[in-house]
Amino acid sequence: MSGGSFLWRGAAISFRAGESIASALLRAGERDLGADGAGARLRYFCGIGACQNCLVSVDGSIAESCLTPASDGLKVDPVEAVHG
Repeated sequence: MSGGSFLWRGAAISFRAGESIASALLRAGERDLGADGAGARLRYFCGIGACQNCLVSVDGSIAESCLTPASDGLKVDPVEAVHG
């Protein structure tokens, strides 16, 4: 099974084919996804997009990392880095 890598806070994160951004980050030991606009810490929680607790910036657009497939070359950052 092949995969690739995307950038998280400027560091390469490898992923497996079919893996979500959240899953790849969790597997890489990245549990803190930054803070939301109110300062609450974000993390991978429900895994189905219901809680909106895993929001990240993907190539400049806000997305749920648990629902967004990892793709080679993506630039993924905490929401605060874009809107902070």
